[in-house]
Amino acid sequence: MKKWSGWRSEYANNKYDVIIIGSGISGLTSGILLAKEGKKVLILEKHFKAGGWTHTFKRDDYEWDVGIHYIGEVHNPRSPVRKLFDLVSNGKLEWHKMEDNYDRIIFPDKQYNFVAPREQFIQDMAGYFPGTKDKLLKYIQVVDEAVKSGQSYFANKALPNWLGNFTYNKMTRKFFKHSDKTTREVIMNIFDDETILGVLSGQWGDHGLPPGDSSFAMHAMVVRHYLDGGNYPIGTSRRIAETAVDYLESMGGVLYVNAGVDEIITHKGKAVGVRLEKGDEILAPLIISSAGVMNTYGKFLRSNKAFSQMSIQLKTITPTSSYMCLYIGLNKSAEELKLGNTNLWIYPGYNHDLNVANYMQDSTKELPVVYVSFPSAKDPAFKDEHPGFATMEAITVANWSEYDNWKDKPWKNRGDEYETMKEKLSERILEKVYEHVPQAKEAMAYSELSTPLSVKSLANYPKGELYGIDHTPNRFHQKWLKPKSEIKNLYLTGQDVLTVGVTSALFSGLVTASAITKKNLMKELFSSSDPRKTRNGAKII
Repeated sequence: MKKWSGWRSEYANNKYDVIIIGSGISGLTSGILLAKEGKKVLILEKHFKAGGWTHTFKRDDYEWDVGIHYIGEVHNPRSPVRKLFDLVSNGKLEWHKMEDNYDRIIFPDKQYNFVAPREQFIQDMAGYFPGTKDKLLKYIQVVDEAVKSGQSYFANKALPNWLGNFTYNKMTRKFFKHSDKTTREVIMNIFDDETILGVLSGQWGDHGLPPGDSSFAMHAMVVRHYLDGGNYPIGTSRRIAETAVDYLESMGGVLYVNAGVDEIITHKGKAVGVRLEKGDEILAPLIISSAGVMNTYGKFLRSNKAFSQMSIQLKTITPTSSYMCLYIGLNKSAEELKLGNTNLWIYPGYNHDLNVANYMQDSTKELPVVYVSFPSAKDPAFKDEHPGFATMEAITVANWSEYDNWKDKPWKNRGDEYETMKEKLSERILEKVYEHVPQAKEAMAYSELSTPLSVKSLANYPKGELYGIDHTPNRFHQKWLKPKSEIKNLYLTGQDVLTVGVTSALFSGLVTASAITKKNLMKELFSSSDPRKTRNGAKII
Protein backbone atom coordinates (compact mmCIF):
# COMPACT_ATOMS: atom_id res chain seq x y z
CA MET A 1 0.00 0.00 0.00
CA LYS A 2 1.43 3.36 -1.07
CA LYS A 3 2.24 5.85 1.68
CA TRP A 4 0.96 9.35 1.01
CA SER A 5 2.96 12.48 1.74
CA GLY A 6 1.35 15.01 4.06
CA TRP A 7 1.39 18.75 3.39
CA ARG A 8 4.05 20.92 5.06
CA SER A 9 4.01 24.70 5.12
CA GLU A 10 7.43 25.04 3.48
CA TYR A 11 6.02 23.52 0.29
CA ALA A 12 4.01 26.71 -0.26
CA ASN A 13 7.16 28.51 -1.43
CA ASN A 14 7.73 26.09 -4.31
CA LYS A 15 6.86 27.05 -7.87
CA TYR A 16 3.87 25.32 -9.47
CA ASP A 17 2.27 25.76 -12.87
CA VAL A 18 -1.01 24.13 -11.86
CA ILE A 19 -2.79 23.59 -8.54
CA ILE A 20 -5.48 20.91 -8.53
CA ILE A 21 -7.99 20.70 -5.67
CA GLY A 22 -8.87 17.08 -4.98
CA SER A 23 -7.16 13.79 -5.86
CA GLY A 24 -10.09 11.87 -7.32
CA ILE A 25 -9.64 10.30 -10.74
CA SER A 26 -10.67 13.52 -12.52
CA GLY A 27 -8.01 15.55 -10.73
CA LEU A 28 -5.40 12.84 -11.28
CA THR A 29 -6.23 12.54 -14.99
CA SER A 30 -6.13 16.26 -15.70
CA GLY A 31 -2.90 16.52 -13.67
CA ILE A 32 -1.19 13.70 -15.56
CA LEU A 33 -2.20 15.06 -18.95
CA LEU A 34 -0.92 18.52 -18.05
CA ALA A 35 2.29 17.05 -16.61
CA LYS A 36 2.80 15.33 -19.96
CA GLU A 37 2.61 18.82 -21.47
CA GLY A 38 5.53 19.87 -19.29
CA LYS A 39 3.67 21.63 -16.46
CA LYS A 40 4.68 21.33 -12.79
CA VAL A 41 1.53 19.98 -11.13
CA LEU A 42 0.52 20.17 -7.45
CA ILE A 43 -2.49 18.13 -6.26
CA LEU A 44 -3.99 18.94 -2.85
CA GLU A 45 -6.15 16.39 -1.03
CA LYS A 46 -8.19 17.18 2.08
CA HIS A 47 -8.43 13.54 3.20
CA PHE A 48 -5.54 11.58 4.71
CA LYS A 49 -5.68 9.24 1.71
CA ALA A 50 -5.49 10.07 -2.00
CA GLY A 51 -7.85 8.83 -4.67
CA GLY A 52 -11.27 10.24 -3.83
CA TRP A 53 -13.87 7.54 -4.46
CA THR A 54 -11.12 5.16 -5.64
CA HIS A 55 -9.43 4.76 -2.26
CA THR A 56 -9.94 1.87 0.17
CA PHE A 57 -9.83 1.55 3.93
CA LYS A 58 -8.83 -1.26 6.28
CA ARG A 59 -10.02 -2.61 9.58
CA ASP A 60 -7.80 -5.40 10.94
CA ASP A 61 -7.86 -8.17 8.31
CA TYR A 62 -10.46 -6.52 6.10
CA GLU A 63 -10.27 -4.02 3.25
CA TRP A 64 -13.14 -2.34 1.40
CA ASP A 65 -13.44 -0.02 -1.56
CA VAL A 66 -15.47 3.14 -0.95
CA GLY A 67 -16.74 3.88 -4.44
CA ILE A 68 -15.55 1.47 -7.12
CA HIS A 69 -17.77 -1.59 -7.38
CA TYR A 70 -17.42 -2.48 -11.06
CA ILE A 71 -16.25 -0.81 -14.26
CA GLY A 72 -17.35 -1.66 -17.78
CA GLU A 73 -15.48 -1.75 -21.11
CA VAL A 74 -11.92 -2.05 -19.78
CA HIS A 75 -11.70 -5.70 -20.82
CA ASN A 76 -11.57 -4.40 -24.39
CA PRO A 77 -8.02 -3.04 -24.93
CA ARG A 78 -9.27 -0.84 -27.78
CA SER A 79 -12.09 0.81 -25.86
CA PRO A 80 -11.69 4.51 -25.01
CA VAL A 81 -12.14 3.76 -21.31
CA ARG A 82 -9.37 1.17 -21.30
CA LYS A 83 -7.00 3.35 -23.30
CA LEU A 84 -7.41 6.27 -20.94
CA PHE A 85 -6.96 4.08 -17.85
CA ASP A 86 -3.82 2.64 -19.46
CA LEU A 87 -2.52 6.14 -20.06
CA VAL A 88 -3.08 7.54 -16.56
CA SER A 89 -1.67 4.40 -14.92
CA ASN A 90 1.25 4.18 -17.38
CA GLY A 91 0.03 0.68 -18.26
CA LYS A 92 0.43 -0.56 -14.66
CA LEU A 93 -3.25 -1.03 -13.75
CA GLU A 94 -4.54 -4.60 -14.08
CA TRP A 95 -8.15 -5.75 -14.30
CA HIS A 96 -10.16 -8.84 -13.43
CA LYS A 97 -13.18 -9.70 -15.55
CA MET A 98 -16.28 -10.42 -13.47
CA GLU A 99 -18.68 -13.26 -14.17
CA ASP A 100 -20.83 -12.73 -17.26
CA ASN A 101 -23.78 -12.40 -14.89
CA TYR A 102 -22.63 -9.02 -13.61
CA ASP A 103 -25.92 -7.81 -12.04
CA ARG A 104 -28.91 -9.61 -10.49
CA ILE A 105 -32.12 -7.59 -10.12
CA ILE A 106 -34.18 -9.05 -7.26
CA PHE A 107 -37.87 -8.47 -6.50
CA PRO A 108 -40.07 -10.26 -3.94
CA ASP A 109 -41.57 -12.55 -6.58
CA LYS A 110 -38.72 -13.05 -9.05
CA GLN A 111 -35.12 -12.27 -9.92
CA TYR A 112 -33.63 -11.26 -13.26
CA ASN A 113 -30.03 -11.78 -14.33
CA PHE A 114 -28.18 -9.22 -16.44
CA VAL A 115 -25.72 -11.31 -18.44
CA ALA A 116 -23.02 -10.20 -20.92
CA PRO A 117 -22.57 -9.83 -23.80
CA ARG A 118 -25.43 -7.74 -25.14
CA GLU A 119 -26.73 -10.56 -27.33
CA GLN A 120 -27.12 -12.74 -24.25
CA PHE A 121 -28.73 -9.87 -22.36
CA ILE A 122 -31.36 -9.46 -25.09
CA GLN A 123 -31.94 -13.22 -25.28
CA ASP A 124 -32.40 -13.53 -21.51
CA MET A 125 -34.74 -10.55 -21.30
CA ALA A 126 -36.81 -11.99 -24.14
CA GLY A 127 -37.01 -15.22 -22.13
CA TYR A 128 -38.26 -13.36 -19.07
CA PHE A 129 -40.77 -11.41 -21.17
CA PRO A 130 -41.93 -13.56 -24.11
CA GLY A 131 -43.00 -11.72 -27.24
CA THR A 132 -40.84 -8.64 -26.55
CA LYS A 133 -37.77 -9.45 -28.67
CA ASP A 134 -38.47 -6.73 -31.26
CA LYS A 135 -39.16 -4.17 -28.55
CA LEU A 136 -35.97 -5.13 -26.72
CA LEU A 137 -33.98 -4.62 -29.92
CA LYS A 138 -35.63 -1.21 -30.28
CA TYR A 139 -34.73 -0.38 -26.67
CA ILE A 140 -31.08 -1.28 -27.19
CA GLN A 141 -31.06 0.73 -30.42
CA VAL A 142 -32.35 3.81 -28.58
CA VAL A 143 -29.77 3.27 -25.81
CA ASP A 144 -26.99 3.19 -28.43
CA GLU A 145 -28.34 6.28 -30.17
CA ALA A 146 -28.52 8.22 -26.89
CA VAL A 147 -24.93 7.36 -25.98
CA LYS A 148 -23.61 8.18 -29.45
CA SER A 149 -25.43 11.53 -29.50
CA GLY A 150 -23.65 12.48 -26.26
CA GLN A 151 -20.23 12.54 -27.93
CA SER A 152 -20.73 15.94 -29.57
CA TYR A 153 -22.59 17.27 -26.51
CA PHE A 154 -19.64 16.55 -24.22
CA ALA A 155 -17.08 17.63 -26.83
CA ASN A 156 -18.74 21.05 -26.89
CA LYS A 157 -17.73 21.55 -23.26
CA ALA A 158 -14.03 21.53 -24.17
CA LEU A 159 -14.32 24.27 -26.80
CA PRO A 160 -13.41 27.93 -26.17
CA ASN A 161 -16.46 29.87 -25.01
CA TRP A 162 -16.97 31.75 -28.31
CA LEU A 163 -16.76 28.58 -30.40
CA GLY A 164 -18.77 26.52 -27.94
CA ASN A 165 -21.59 29.06 -27.96
CA PHE A 166 -21.51 29.29 -31.77
CA THR A 167 -21.77 25.51 -32.24
CA TYR A 168 -23.89 24.74 -29.17
CA ASN A 169 -27.24 24.17 -30.84
CA LYS A 170 -25.79 22.00 -33.58
CA MET A 171 -23.67 19.90 -31.21
CA THR A 172 -26.37 19.34 -28.59
CA ARG A 173 -29.60 19.01 -30.60
CA LYS A 174 -29.51 15.21 -31.08
CA PHE A 175 -28.49 14.60 -27.48
CA PHE A 176 -31.34 16.68 -26.06
CA LYS A 177 -33.84 14.53 -27.95
CA HIS A 178 -32.81 11.76 -25.54
CA SER A 179 -31.77 13.67 -22.42
CA ASP A 180 -34.97 15.74 -22.27
CA LYS A 181 -37.03 12.59 -21.69
CA THR A 182 -37.15 10.63 -18.45
CA THR A 183 -36.19 6.98 -18.26
CA ARG A 184 -39.80 6.10 -17.42
CA GLU A 185 -41.09 8.01 -20.43
CA VAL A 186 -38.84 6.26 -22.95
CA ILE A 187 -39.15 2.71 -21.61
CA MET A 188 -42.90 2.92 -21.13
CA ASN A 189 -43.28 4.32 -24.66
CA ILE A 190 -41.56 1.18 -26.00
CA PHE A 191 -43.01 -1.50 -23.70
CA ASP A 192 -45.98 0.01 -21.80
CA ASP A 193 -45.27 -2.47 -18.99
CA GLU A 194 -44.49 -1.44 -15.40
CA THR A 195 -42.78 -4.75 -14.65
CA ILE A 196 -40.38 -4.41 -17.58
CA LEU A 197 -39.72 -0.80 -16.57
CA GLY A 198 -38.81 -1.97 -13.06
CA VAL A 199 -36.40 -4.59 -14.41
CA LEU A 200 -34.69 -2.54 -17.13
CA SER A 201 -34.21 0.38 -14.72
CA GLY A 202 -32.86 -1.96 -12.04
CA GLN A 203 -29.46 -0.26 -12.15
CA TRP A 204 -30.85 3.16 -11.25
CA GLY A 205 -28.66 3.17 -8.15
CA ASP A 206 -25.64 3.49 -10.46
CA HIS A 207 -26.69 7.08 -11.17
CA GLY A 208 -28.90 7.86 -8.18
CA LEU A 209 -32.37 8.63 -9.55
CA PRO A 210 -35.40 6.37 -10.12
CA PRO A 211 -36.83 6.22 -13.65
CA GLY A 212 -39.53 8.88 -13.19
CA ASP A 213 -36.91 11.54 -12.36
CA SER A 214 -33.78 10.47 -14.24
CA SER A 215 -32.81 11.61 -17.71
CA PHE A 216 -32.99 8.72 -20.17
CA ALA A 217 -29.56 9.75 -21.46
CA MET A 218 -28.04 8.98 -18.06
CA HIS A 219 -29.86 5.64 -17.92
CA ALA A 220 -28.58 4.82 -21.41
CA MET A 221 -24.97 5.61 -20.52
CA VAL A 222 -25.04 3.27 -17.53
CA VAL A 223 -26.76 0.45 -19.42
CA ARG A 224 -24.42 0.75 -22.40
CA HIS A 225 -21.36 0.82 -20.15
CA TYR A 226 -22.09 -2.63 -18.70
CA LEU A 227 -23.71 -4.46 -21.62
CA ASP A 228 -20.52 -6.40 -22.26
CA GLY A 229 -19.78 -7.05 -18.61
CA GLY A 230 -18.06 -5.65 -15.55
CA ASN A 231 -14.47 -5.59 -14.28
CA TYR A 232 -12.63 -4.86 -11.05
CA PRO A 233 -9.06 -3.56 -10.49
CA ILE A 234 -6.64 -6.22 -9.28
CA GLY A 235 -5.25 -5.19 -5.90
CA THR A 236 -8.48 -3.31 -5.09
CA SER A 237 -9.54 0.11 -6.33
CA ARG A 238 -6.69 1.86 -4.50
CA ARG A 239 -4.43 0.70 -7.33
CA ILE A 240 -6.08 3.29 -9.57
CA ALA A 241 -4.74 6.18 -7.51
CA GLU A 242 -1.47 4.45 -6.63
CA THR A 243 -0.49 3.81 -10.25
CA ALA A 244 -1.67 7.26 -11.36
CA VAL A 245 0.27 9.11 -8.66
CA ASP A 246 3.39 7.05 -9.37
CA TYR A 247 3.16 8.19 -12.99
CA LEU A 248 2.50 11.81 -11.99
CA GLU A 249 5.51 11.82 -9.68
CA SER A 250 7.73 10.35 -12.40
CA MET A 251 6.98 13.49 -14.43
CA GLY A 252 7.79 15.88 -11.57
CA GLY A 253 4.26 16.32 -10.21
CA VAL A 254 3.48 16.14 -6.49
CA LEU A 255 0.47 15.21 -4.38
CA TYR A 256 -0.07 15.98 -0.70
CA VAL A 257 -2.78 14.73 1.65
CA ASN A 258 -4.11 16.52 4.76
CA ALA A 259 -4.19 19.62 2.60
CA GLY A 260 -7.79 20.81 2.62
CA VAL A 261 -8.45 23.97 0.58
CA ASP A 262 -10.48 26.70 2.28
CA GLU A 263 -10.60 29.28 -0.49
CA ILE A 264 -9.53 30.01 -4.05
CA ILE A 265 -7.58 33.27 -4.11
CA THR A 266 -8.56 35.69 -6.86
CA HIS A 267 -7.05 38.99 -7.95
CA LYS A 268 -8.52 41.35 -10.54
CA GLY A 269 -10.92 38.72 -11.76
CA LYS A 270 -8.30 35.97 -12.04
CA ALA A 271 -7.66 32.86 -9.97
CA VAL A 272 -4.09 33.15 -8.69
CA GLY A 273 -3.81 30.53 -5.95
CA VAL A 274 -5.43 28.77 -3.00
CA ARG A 275 -5.58 29.23 0.75
CA LEU A 276 -5.51 26.06 2.81
CA GLU A 277 -7.58 25.38 5.91
CA LYS A 278 -4.28 25.54 7.79
CA GLY A 279 -3.73 29.10 6.52
CA ASP A 280 -0.96 28.46 3.99
CA GLU A 281 -1.25 30.33 0.69
CA ILE A 282 0.02 28.75 -2.52
CA LEU A 283 0.19 30.64 -5.80
CA ALA A 284 -0.03 29.33 -9.37
CA PRO A 285 -1.19 30.72 -12.72
CA LEU A 286 -3.72 27.91 -13.20
CA ILE A 287 -6.22 26.41 -10.72
CA ILE A 288 -8.37 23.31 -11.30
CA SER A 289 -11.09 22.26 -8.88
CA SER A 290 -12.25 18.66 -8.84
CA ALA A 291 -14.11 19.24 -5.56
CA GLY A 292 -17.53 19.61 -7.23
CA VAL A 293 -19.46 22.75 -8.10
CA MET A 294 -21.19 22.90 -4.71
CA ASN A 295 -17.84 23.32 -2.97
CA THR A 296 -16.19 25.38 -5.71
CA TYR A 297 -18.96 27.92 -6.31
CA GLY A 298 -20.63 27.62 -2.91
CA LYS A 299 -17.54 27.90 -0.71
CA PHE A 300 -14.13 28.35 -2.34
CA LEU A 301 -15.04 31.58 -4.15
CA ARG A 302 -16.89 33.33 -1.32
CA SER A 303 -14.56 36.37 -1.44
CA ASN A 304 -14.89 36.83 -5.20
CA LYS A 305 -17.17 39.56 -6.59
CA ALA A 306 -18.87 37.01 -8.85
CA PHE A 307 -19.70 34.76 -5.88
CA SER A 308 -23.32 35.89 -5.59
CA GLN A 309 -23.98 35.17 -9.27
CA MET A 310 -22.36 31.76 -8.98
CA SER A 311 -24.43 30.99 -5.91
CA ILE A 312 -27.55 31.74 -7.94
CA GLN A 313 -26.42 29.20 -10.53
CA LEU A 314 -26.29 26.54 -7.84
CA LYS A 315 -30.03 27.03 -7.31
CA THR A 316 -30.65 25.62 -10.81
CA ILE A 317 -29.34 22.19 -9.79
CA THR A 318 -29.93 19.70 -6.98
CA PRO A 319 -27.50 17.29 -5.33
CA THR A 320 -28.04 13.56 -5.67
CA SER A 321 -29.49 11.54 -2.84
CA SER A 322 -27.57 10.97 0.35
CA TYR A 323 -26.60 7.38 0.98
CA MET A 324 -25.27 4.96 3.54
CA CYS A 325 -23.06 1.91 3.17
CA LEU A 326 -22.65 -1.04 5.52
CA TYR A 327 -19.16 -2.53 5.32
CA ILE A 328 -19.22 -6.21 6.29
CA GLY A 329 -16.25 -8.37 7.31
CA LEU A 330 -16.46 -12.18 7.16
CA ASN A 331 -14.09 -14.63 8.89
CA LYS A 332 -14.11 -17.07 6.00
CA SER A 333 -12.84 -16.62 2.45
CA ALA A 334 -15.06 -15.82 -0.51
CA GLU A 335 -14.25 -19.29 -1.87
CA GLU A 336 -15.25 -21.03 1.37
CA LEU A 337 -18.53 -19.11 1.48
CA LYS A 338 -19.14 -19.58 -2.26
CA LEU A 339 -19.62 -15.86 -2.75
CA GLY A 340 -19.92 -15.05 -6.42
CA ASN A 341 -19.00 -11.63 -7.75
CA THR A 342 -22.42 -10.85 -9.22
CA ASN A 343 -23.84 -7.61 -7.79
CA LEU A 344 -27.25 -7.88 -6.13
CA TRP A 345 -29.93 -5.19 -6.49
CA ILE A 346 -32.66 -5.93 -3.95
CA TYR A 347 -36.00 -4.11 -4.28
CA PRO A 348 -39.31 -4.21 -2.36
CA GLY A 349 -41.33 -3.82 -5.58
CA TYR A 350 -41.17 -2.92 -9.27
CA ASN A 351 -42.19 0.74 -8.90
CA HIS A 352 -38.87 2.37 -8.00
CA ASP A 353 -40.32 5.89 -7.94
CA LEU A 354 -42.96 4.89 -5.41
CA ASN A 355 -40.45 2.93 -3.32
CA VAL A 356 -38.16 5.96 -3.02
CA ALA A 357 -41.01 8.41 -2.37
CA ASN A 358 -42.45 6.21 0.39
CA TYR A 359 -39.10 5.85 2.12
CA MET A 360 -38.23 9.54 1.89
CA GLN A 361 -41.60 10.38 3.44
CA ASP A 362 -41.31 7.74 6.14
CA SER A 363 -37.98 6.00 6.75
CA THR A 364 -39.69 3.18 8.65
CA LYS A 365 -41.00 1.97 5.29
CA GLU A 366 -39.07 -0.67 3.36
CA LEU A 367 -35.64 0.28 2.09
CA PRO A 368 -36.17 1.27 -1.58
CA VAL A 369 -32.97 -0.47 -2.68
CA VAL A 370 -30.16 -2.49 -1.16
CA TYR A 371 -27.17 -2.93 -3.44
CA VAL A 372 -24.78 -5.71 -2.39
CA SER A 373 -21.23 -5.94 -3.72
CA PHE A 374 -18.53 -8.56 -3.05
CA PRO A 375 -15.10 -6.91 -3.45
CA SER A 376 -13.15 -9.86 -2.06
CA ALA A 377 -14.74 -12.12 -4.69
CA LYS A 378 -14.05 -9.63 -7.49
CA ASP A 379 -10.35 -9.19 -6.73
CA PRO A 380 -8.15 -12.30 -7.23
CA ALA A 381 -5.38 -10.65 -5.18
CA PHE A 382 -7.57 -10.29 -2.10
CA LYS A 383 -7.00 -13.87 -0.90
CA ASP A 384 -3.24 -13.32 -0.93
CA GLU A 385 -3.36 -10.10 1.10
CA HIS A 386 -6.20 -11.21 3.39
CA PRO A 387 -6.16 -15.04 3.51
CA GLY A 388 -9.19 -16.63 5.17
CA PHE A 389 -11.29 -13.45 5.11
CA ALA A 390 -13.90 -11.88 2.86
CA THR A 391 -15.75 -8.59 2.57
CA MET A 392 -19.13 -7.36 1.42
CA GLU A 393 -20.76 -3.94 1.03
CA ALA A 394 -24.45 -3.10 1.21
CA ILE A 395 -25.57 0.35 0.03
CA THR A 396 -28.91 2.11 0.29
CA VAL A 397 -30.29 5.65 0.10
CA ALA A 398 -30.67 7.96 3.07
CA ASN A 399 -32.67 11.05 3.97
CA TRP A 400 -30.28 13.87 4.83
CA SER A 401 -32.82 15.68 7.01
CA GLU A 402 -32.72 12.84 9.54
CA TYR A 403 -29.11 13.66 10.34
CA ASP A 404 -29.58 17.34 11.21
CA ASN A 405 -29.08 16.74 14.93
CA TRP A 406 -25.49 15.59 14.39
CA LYS A 407 -24.39 17.45 11.24
CA ASP A 408 -22.09 19.85 13.14
CA LYS A 409 -20.53 17.22 15.38
CA PRO A 410 -17.11 15.75 14.53
CA TRP A 411 -16.48 12.39 12.90
CA LYS A 412 -16.29 9.51 15.41
CA ASN A 413 -17.65 11.73 18.18
CA ARG A 414 -21.36 12.18 17.50
CA GLY A 415 -22.72 10.63 20.68
CA ASP A 416 -24.64 7.58 21.88
CA GLU A 417 -27.95 8.48 20.21
CA TYR A 418 -26.26 8.60 16.83
CA GLU A 419 -24.51 5.27 17.41
CA THR A 420 -27.81 3.68 18.45
CA MET A 421 -29.44 4.87 15.25
CA LYS A 422 -26.56 3.39 13.26
CA GLU A 423 -26.98 0.04 14.99
CA LYS A 424 -30.67 -0.10 14.11
CA LEU A 425 -29.99 0.83 10.48
CA SER A 426 -27.25 -1.79 10.28
CA GLU A 427 -29.66 -4.45 11.52
CA ARG A 428 -32.21 -3.48 8.86
CA ILE A 429 -29.63 -3.71 6.10
CA LEU A 430 -28.19 -6.99 7.41
CA GLU A 431 -31.66 -8.52 7.46
CA LYS A 432 -31.91 -7.94 3.70
CA VAL A 433 -28.38 -9.17 3.09
CA TYR A 434 -28.92 -12.42 5.00
CA GLU A 435 -32.15 -13.04 3.12
CA HIS A 436 -30.21 -13.32 -0.14
CA VAL A 437 -26.74 -14.29 1.11
CA PRO A 438 -27.59 -16.57 4.05
CA GLN A 439 -24.09 -18.06 4.29
CA ALA A 440 -22.79 -14.63 5.32
CA LYS A 441 -24.60 -14.81 8.68
CA GLU A 442 -22.46 -17.64 10.07
CA ALA A 443 -19.23 -15.86 9.11
CA MET A 444 -20.24 -12.36 10.14
CA ALA A 445 -17.38 -10.92 12.21
CA TYR A 446 -17.40 -7.16 11.71
CA SER A 447 -19.62 -4.39 10.39
CA GLU A 448 -19.33 -0.63 10.13
CA LEU A 449 -21.97 1.77 8.82
CA SER A 450 -21.03 4.84 6.83
CA THR A 451 -23.80 7.45 6.96
CA PRO A 452 -24.24 10.68 4.97
CA LEU A 453 -22.35 12.41 7.78
CA SER A 454 -19.40 10.08 7.19
CA VAL A 455 -19.47 11.05 3.51
CA LYS A 456 -19.63 14.74 4.43
CA SER A 457 -16.65 14.43 6.77
CA LEU A 458 -14.42 12.20 4.65
CA ALA A 459 -15.42 12.91 1.03
CA ASN A 460 -16.40 16.57 1.53
CA TYR A 461 -19.82 16.25 -0.08
CA PRO A 462 -22.00 18.89 1.65
CA LYS A 463 -25.08 16.65 2.15
CA GLY A 464 -23.47 13.24 2.00
CA GLU A 465 -24.49 12.81 -1.61
CA LEU A 466 -23.27 9.95 -3.76
CA TYR A 467 -23.02 11.30 -7.29
CA GLY A 468 -22.70 15.07 -7.21
CA ILE A 469 -25.54 16.67 -9.17
CA ASP A 470 -28.85 14.94 -9.93
CA HIS A 471 -29.02 13.73 -13.52
CA THR A 472 -32.45 15.02 -14.38
CA PRO A 473 -33.32 16.30 -17.88
CA ASN A 474 -32.80 19.85 -16.56
CA ARG A 475 -29.24 19.07 -15.42
CA PHE A 476 -28.01 18.61 -18.99
CA HIS A 477 -29.23 22.09 -20.00
CA GLN A 478 -26.91 23.86 -17.56
CA LYS A 479 -24.41 25.41 -20.01
CA TRP A 480 -22.26 26.68 -17.15
CA LEU A 481 -21.36 23.11 -16.12
CA LYS A 482 -18.19 22.98 -18.17
CA PRO A 483 -14.43 23.02 -17.56
CA LYS A 484 -13.83 26.74 -18.06
CA SER A 485 -15.39 28.76 -15.25
CA GLU A 486 -16.42 32.40 -15.28
CA ILE A 487 -13.24 33.19 -13.35
CA LYS A 488 -10.18 33.52 -15.55
CA ASN A 489 -7.58 30.76 -15.02
CA LEU A 490 -10.02 28.67 -12.95
CA TYR A 491 -11.20 25.37 -14.40
CA LEU A 492 -13.49 22.61 -13.18
CA THR A 493 -13.26 18.86 -13.58
CA GLY A 494 -15.11 15.87 -12.16
CA GLN A 495 -18.47 14.19 -12.49
CA ASP A 496 -20.34 17.51 -12.25
CA VAL A 497 -18.71 18.57 -15.52
CA LEU A 498 -19.74 15.44 -17.45
CA THR A 499 -21.83 12.76 -15.72
CA VAL A 500 -21.79 10.34 -12.84
CA GLY A 501 -19.25 7.66 -12.05
CA VAL A 502 -15.55 6.91 -12.19
CA THR A 503 -15.30 6.59 -15.99
CA SER A 504 -17.11 9.87 -16.51
CA ALA A 505 -14.83 11.54 -13.96
CA LEU A 506 -11.88 9.96 -15.78
CA PHE A 507 -12.98 11.53 -19.07
CA SER A 508 -13.79 14.84 -17.44
CA GLY A 509 -10.08 15.10 -16.67
CA LEU A 510 -9.39 14.60 -20.37
CA VAL A 511 -11.98 17.22 -21.35
CA THR A 512 -10.60 19.73 -18.84
CA ALA A 513 -7.02 19.20 -20.00
CA SER A 514 -8.19 19.60 -23.61
CA ALA A 515 -9.90 22.90 -22.73
CA ILE A 516 -6.75 24.19 -21.02
CA THR A 517 -4.25 23.12 -23.68
CA LYS A 518 -6.64 23.92 -26.57
CA LYS A 519 -5.74 20.54 -28.01
CA ASN A 520 -7.96 17.63 -29.00
CA LEU A 521 -6.38 15.25 -26.52
CA MET A 522 -9.09 12.68 -27.19
CA LYS A 523 -8.00 12.45 -30.81
CA GLU A 524 -4.33 12.39 -29.84
CA LEU A 525 -4.93 9.62 -27.29
CA PHE A 526 -6.76 7.28 -29.62
CA SER A 527 -4.54 7.86 -32.62
CA SER A 528 -1.36 7.31 -30.62
CA SER A 529 0.93 4.45 -31.53
CA ASP A 530 2.86 4.61 -28.26
CA PRO A 531 3.28 0.93 -27.37
CA ARG A 532 2.78 1.66 -23.65
CA LYS A 533 -0.71 2.82 -24.43
CA THR A 534 -1.76 0.29 -27.04
CA ARG A 535 0.12 -3.00 -26.75
CA ASN A 536 1.66 -3.24 -23.31
CA GLY A 537 -1.35 -2.14 -21.36
CA ALA A 538 -2.49 -3.95 -18.27
CA LYS A 539 -3.73 -7.50 -18.61
CA ILE A 540 -7.19 -8.85 -17.98
CA ILE A 541 -7.60 -12.13 -16.14
